[in-house]
Amino acid sequence: MHKGNILICPFLNNWAYFANFTEFFNIENTLNQHTAMLEFLDRIDTALFYFINTDLQNPFFDWFMPFITERSHWFPVWGVLIILIFWKGGKQGRIMLLLIIPLIVMSDQLSSSVFKPLFGRIRPCIALENVHMLVDKSISNSFPSSHAANFFALATFFSYFYRKYTWYFILIASLVSISRVSVGVHYPFDVLGGAVLGALCAFTIISLWRLYLIIYHRFRKS
Repeated sequence: MHKGNILICPFLNNWAYFANFTEFFNIENTLNQHTAMLEFLDRIDTALFYFINTDLQNPFFDWFMPFITERSHWFPVWGVLIILIFWKGGKQGRIMLLLIIPLIVMSDQLSSSVFKPLFGRIRPCIALENVHMLVDKSISNSFPSSHAANFFALATFFSYFYRKYTWYFILIASLVSISRVSVGVHYPFDVLGGAVLGALCAFTIISLWRLYLIIYHRFRKS
C-alpha cells in the first residue's frame, strides 16, 4: 500500500466517526427541542383549559354550555334550516343539501375514526384533576373535537354560499366548540384542531364541486 494512503485512511476513518457522532447529537438535540416545544404547548393548552373550564364558570354557563353542546338540541335548528334552504334556496339550495351529506361524513369520520385513534390523546376529564364536569365523562380519545370539526365544516360551507351570514355561522360554531372545553371533555387545542379540520373538509367539498362544474360546462360546450 502506498505510504500516503496509510497516513490518510486513519484520518478519514476518524473523521467519519466524528461526523456520525456529531450527526447523532444533532438529531438528539432536535428531538429534545421538539419534545420541549410539545411540553410547552401542552402546558399552554392545560392552562387555557382550566381558565375556560374553571375560572370562567358561572351559573349561566353551567346551564348554557351543556345545553348547546348537546347535539340533539340542534336537531330542530337543522330541521328548520333544511326546510328553508329547500323551500327558498332553489336549485342551489338543493345542491347544497346534497353536498352536506359527504361533507359531514368526511369531517365526522376523519375526526373520530382516523385522527382520534392516530393521536390517542386522553381527554382532560380523565387526565386532569379538579375538572368542572357539566356532562358525563367520555373515555374516547380527545384530539380533535368532532363537534368542532362538524360545526366548523358546516359554518365554512354555509358561509361560502351565504356570505352575508358568515359571522353568524362562525359565532355558532365557535360557541359550540368552546362549550366542549367548558363542560370538561376537550382541551382548547382539541377544538382548534377540529375547527381547522372542519374548514379544510368544507374547502375540499366546495373545490370538488367547483371542479365538477368546470368539467361539466366544458363538456357541454364541446
